[in-house]
Amino acid sequence: MGSFSDYLEGAILQHVFTTGLTGSALAVPDKFVALCTKTVYDTSTGAQLIEPSAASGYTRIQNETWDDPAGAGATENTGAITFAQASASWGTILDFAIVDALTTGNLLAYGALTISKSVASGDTPKFATGDIDITLA
Repeated sequence: MGSFSDYLEGAILQHVFTTGLTGSALAVPDKFVALCTKTVYDTSTGAQLIEPSAASGYTRIQNETWDDPAGAGATENTGAITFAQASASWGTILDFAIVDALTTGNLLAYGALTISKSVASGDTPKFATGDIDITLA
């Protein structure tokens, strides 16, 4: 089985997460970070994600600040990603997802939290700079 080169991995990440590829006719997608209370899979879509209820103050957060992969095959968030304060319990967050729309949309990337987080009323969930690492290998 073949593999992508480091150059191609970096180019793909650059296109999706930063400036896009020079001369590319493809639009750079919007990126929204979602918190998920159920496991996310490769086959998941943005509409299939199980997220906290909007009635409890939850919404996906748009984030366009990602590190330029520069051929490294990896990128990370270069600014904090702060969600709204929970007005009721959001349950236990197991995974995060990056999708291309505020609601529904396409799944671009996802991962499990290192430690699941129970979000109670009054909590303000946040990913610090560099907390979300995306690799293409």
